[in-house]
Amino acid sequence: MQGFVDYTIAKRSVLEGLRRGSLDRLDVCDAHPELIRVARNIGLDIERPCPVCTSGSLKQVRFVYGQQLGHLSGRAVYPKDWELELSQKYEEFRCYAVEVCVDCQWNHLAACYLMGKRFQAKTRRRASRKATSSD
Repeated sequence: MQGFVDYTIAKRSVLEGLRRGSLDRLDVCDAHPELIRVARNIGLDIERPCPVCTSGSLKQVRFVYGQQLGHLSGRAVYPKDWELELSQKYEEFRCYAVEVCVDCQWNHLAACYLMGKRFQAKTRRRASRKATSSD
Protein backbone atom coordinates (compact mmCIF):
# COMPACT_ATOMS: atom_id res chain seq x y z
CA MET A 1 0.00 0.00 0.00
CA GLN A 2 1.25 3.46 -0.89
CA GLY A 3 1.67 6.15 1.73
CA PHE A 4 1.01 3.77 4.63
CA VAL A 5 1.39 5.31 8.10
CA ASP A 6 1.15 3.03 11.12
CA TYR A 7 0.28 4.73 14.41
CA THR A 8 1.30 1.85 16.72
CA ILE A 9 4.07 3.85 18.39
CA ALA A 10 1.65 6.68 19.18
CA LYS A 11 -0.81 4.14 20.62
CA ARG A 12 1.90 2.64 22.82
CA SER A 13 2.82 6.10 24.08
CA VAL A 14 -0.80 6.88 25.02
CA LEU A 15 -1.23 3.54 26.77
CA GLU A 16 2.04 4.02 28.66
CA GLY A 17 0.85 7.48 29.77
CA LEU A 18 -2.36 5.88 31.02
CA ARG A 19 -0.42 3.23 32.95
CA ARG A 20 1.98 5.83 34.44
CA GLY A 21 -0.91 8.03 35.52
CA SER A 22 -0.01 11.05 33.38
CA LEU A 23 -3.23 10.43 31.42
CA ASP A 24 -6.62 9.71 32.90
CA ARG A 25 -8.95 7.07 31.47
CA LEU A 26 -11.35 9.86 30.53
CA ASP A 27 -8.57 11.32 28.35
CA VAL A 28 -8.30 8.18 26.23
CA CYS A 29 -11.81 6.72 26.41
CA ASP A 30 -13.51 9.61 24.67
CA ALA A 31 -14.95 8.27 21.42
CA HIS A 32 -17.64 10.38 19.81
CA PRO A 33 -21.09 8.78 20.04
CA GLU A 34 -21.28 8.57 16.24
CA LEU A 35 -17.96 6.67 16.13
CA ILE A 36 -19.29 4.22 18.74
CA ARG A 37 -22.51 3.76 16.73
CA VAL A 38 -20.58 3.05 13.52
CA ALA A 39 -18.21 0.64 15.32
CA ARG A 40 -21.10 -1.21 16.96
CA ASN A 41 -23.10 -1.57 13.74
CA ILE A 42 -20.53 -2.08 10.98
CA GLY A 43 -17.12 -2.33 12.66
CA LEU A 44 -14.92 -5.32 11.93
CA ASP A 45 -14.07 -7.46 14.96
CA ILE A 46 -10.45 -7.30 16.09
CA GLU A 47 -9.11 -10.57 17.47
CA ARG A 48 -7.53 -9.09 20.59
CA PRO A 49 -8.88 -7.46 23.74
CA CYS A 50 -9.20 -3.73 24.28
CA PRO A 51 -5.86 -2.40 25.61
CA VAL A 52 -7.70 -0.28 28.21
CA CYS A 53 -10.58 -2.37 29.60
CA THR A 54 -9.58 -5.82 28.22
CA SER A 55 -13.09 -6.49 26.89
CA GLY A 56 -13.53 -8.40 23.66
CA SER A 57 -15.47 -5.55 22.06
CA LEU A 58 -12.64 -4.04 20.01
CA LYS A 59 -13.65 -3.07 16.47
CA GLN A 60 -11.97 -1.52 13.45
CA VAL A 61 -13.76 1.15 11.48
CA ARG A 62 -12.38 2.60 8.24
CA PHE A 63 -13.25 5.99 6.77
CA VAL A 64 -12.44 7.36 3.32
CA TYR A 65 -11.54 10.97 2.56
CA GLY A 66 -10.62 12.68 -0.68
CA GLN A 67 -11.56 15.65 -2.80
CA GLN A 68 -12.46 13.44 -5.77
CA LEU A 69 -14.87 11.42 -3.64
CA GLY A 70 -17.23 14.38 -3.31
CA HIS A 71 -20.23 13.46 -1.15
CA LEU A 72 -18.66 10.06 -0.37
CA SER A 73 -15.75 11.69 1.45
CA GLY A 74 -15.93 11.15 5.20
CA ARG A 75 -18.03 8.01 5.00
CA ALA A 76 -17.37 4.77 6.81
CA VAL A 77 -16.26 1.90 4.60
CA TYR A 78 -19.17 -0.54 4.33
CA PRO A 79 -19.37 -3.19 3.06
CA LYS A 80 -15.77 -4.14 3.79
CA ASP A 81 -14.70 -4.34 0.12
CA TRP A 82 -16.19 -0.95 -0.78
CA GLU A 83 -12.75 0.72 -0.62
CA LEU A 84 -11.59 -1.60 -3.42
CA GLU A 85 -14.54 -0.52 -5.53
CA LEU A 86 -13.67 3.12 -4.86
CA SER A 87 -10.02 2.53 -5.75
CA GLN A 88 -11.07 1.30 -9.19
CA LYS A 89 -13.19 4.40 -9.76
CA TYR A 90 -11.19 7.29 -8.24
CA GLU A 91 -7.59 8.35 -8.78
CA GLU A 92 -6.63 8.99 -5.16
CA PHE A 93 -8.12 9.06 -1.68
CA ARG A 94 -7.07 8.33 1.89
CA CYS A 95 -8.37 5.58 4.09
CA TYR A 96 -8.18 5.92 7.87
CA ALA A 97 -8.46 2.83 10.09
CA VAL A 98 -9.61 3.50 13.65
CA GLU A 99 -9.68 1.06 16.59
CA VAL A 100 -12.74 1.49 18.80
CA CYS A 101 -13.86 -0.30 21.95
CA VAL A 102 -17.64 -0.17 22.14
CA ASP A 103 -17.52 -0.89 25.90
CA CYS A 104 -15.10 1.69 27.33
CA GLN A 105 -15.01 4.06 24.29
CA TRP A 106 -11.24 3.74 23.71
CA ASN A 107 -10.45 4.93 20.21
CA HIS A 108 -7.22 5.35 18.37
CA LEU A 109 -6.16 6.04 14.81
CA ALA A 110 -4.42 2.79 13.84
CA ALA A 111 -3.33 3.54 10.27
CA CYS A 112 -3.73 5.82 7.29
CA TYR A 113 -3.02 4.85 3.69
CA LEU A 114 -3.48 6.07 0.14
CA MET A 115 -5.64 4.21 -2.35
CA GLY A 116 -6.95 4.74 -5.87
CA LYS A 117 -6.29 4.00 -9.53
CA ARG A 118 -3.05 5.96 -9.40
CA PHE A 119 -1.56 3.51 -6.91
CA GLN A 120 -2.92 0.35 -8.51
CA ALA A 121 -1.05 1.14 -11.74
CA LYS A 122 2.28 1.42 -9.86
CA THR A 123 1.67 -1.89 -8.12
CA ARG A 124 0.81 -3.60 -11.43
CA ARG A 125 3.94 -2.15 -13.12
CA ARG A 126 6.17 -3.39 -10.28
CA ALA A 127 4.61 -6.86 -10.43
CA SER A 128 5.03 -6.91 -14.21
CA ARG A 129 8.72 -5.91 -13.97
CA LYS A 130 9.38 -8.61 -11.37
CA ALA A 131 7.71 -11.25 -13.55
CA THR A 132 9.76 -10.25 -16.64
CA SER A 133 13.04 -10.00 -14.75
CA SER A 134 12.63 -13.50 -13.32
CA ASP A 135 12.19 -15.04 -16.82
